[in-house]
Amino acid sequence: MSLTITPLSPALGAQISGVDISGEITTAERDAIEQALLQHQVLFFRDQPIEPEQQARFAARFGDLHIHPIYPNVPETPQVLILDTAVTDVRDNAVWHTDVTFLPTPALGAVLSAKQLPAFGGDTLWASGIAAFEALSAPLRGLLDGLTATHDFTKSFPLERFGTTPEDLARWEATRRNNPPLSHPVVRTHPVSGRKALFVNEGFTTRINELSELESEALLKLLFAHATRPEFSIRWRWQENDVAFWDNRVTQHFAVDDYRPNRRVMHRATILGDAPF
Repeated sequence: MSLTITPLSPALGAQISGVDISGEITTAERDAIEQALLQHQVLFFRDQPIEPEQQARFAARFGDLHIHPIYPNVPETPQVLILDTAVTDVRDNAVWHTDVTFLPTPALGAVLSAKQLPAFGGDTLWASGIAAFEALSAPLRGLLDGLTATHDFTKSFPLERFGTTPEDLARWEATRRNNPPLSHPVVRTHPVSGRKALFVNEGFTTRINELSELESEALLKLLFAHATRPEFSIRWRWQENDVAFWDNRVTQHFAVDDYRPNRRVMHRATILGDAPF
């Protein structure tokens, strides 16, 4: 096996080379990638021109795939959603968020492929919830232990932007019915590594349930700012056919919206996870 792992920062991130993820990866390659994901939390692969069905096949080696209720998908491969600025308003990605935490079992991870990029701009940042949690003081870690927070689909998918046509409105209303607000731990434990990570994000978290509204607002503001400090994050400058694979259980990310009116097209396959604890 010629797979090579090159760490990119102390907190998270590694570049993987020596493997072609468009084909049938071996069990040894799959296991090595999984171990690298557990250690580095977000992995980057250069020069991987994968088709949607190949992307879905690679992602499915790590778990069952999710079909997003709002974003358009590839018709022949519905497990791959399309983030195309010429088609969909994707400004909700320009906020620090962890994918689909409005689900009872949020995503284990996601595989994102760069299909069309602006000449410059359009970077994506990831931040480590593990590094952020471990940098908190012991008294604050103790305070957070046992707290839960509400996550709401409508915070990043408001009706006024995603219900503008009869078809979109019907889709939005169905998604709202199927995904009412729910609670997750403020600090979750990684189900494989056992490491603890902050698990609140500006994209979907609305309040901490055990606190008053004022206390919740103040604490969330602190945690949102702390979790995304530069020393806990990494910024990736995309090249066409790059692929990123991140552990959604312990990271959040931010797609920088600085390239308009230029077009940016990305394909994402999302891997279902388990209930946070």
